[in-house]
Amino acid sequence: MNSRIFHPFGPLVSPQSRTLILGSFPSVKSREQQFFYGHPQNRFWKMLAGVFETDVPLTVQEKQDLVLSHHLALWDTVGSCTITGSSDASVRNVIPVDIGQVLSVAKISQVLCNGALSGKLYHRYLESTVGLKAQVLPSTSPANASFSLNQLIEIWKPFLLQKAANNEETYA
Repeated sequence: MNSRIFHPFGPLVSPQSRTLILGSFPSVKSREQQFFYGHPQNRFWKMLAGVFETDVPLTVQEKQDLVLSHHLALWDTVGSCTITGSSDASVRNVIPVDIGQVLSVAKISQVLCNGALSGKLYHRYLESTVGLKAQVLPSTSPANASFSLNQLIEIWKPFLLQKAANNEETYA
């Protein structure tokens, strides 16, 4: 039987953050590293570097700098749950994050969900508090083999560059 796991670290946000990127819940590797998208096969950092035409960040500090320098914030939708390994499909008994930890720091004007589960849980638990509809984008997880890295870059790019913030199309 799975026991309840609590999110082991807080959001990455600054007063200059305007776009909030939400995952679902940290993978085993991310929980070990105490930072977002820690699995070496996750394409999040490569995708972000591709969008912003920069080197792929390797250290936590480089990753933080990349996110914050582009007025982004990172957080997840799930504050605690039961989960088997890192599988989104196994997430049960969800308690959402305290989204106020982000909203009290930054004036968020756009929410991007990294994958379908994040989007579903954002809509169910957080959208009414945030007051913004989320754009659900394809997951950068290695489990999402439907999209190549280049496809992820092209799909995420207009949203990260804030050229299509009002687009309602869902890709996940």
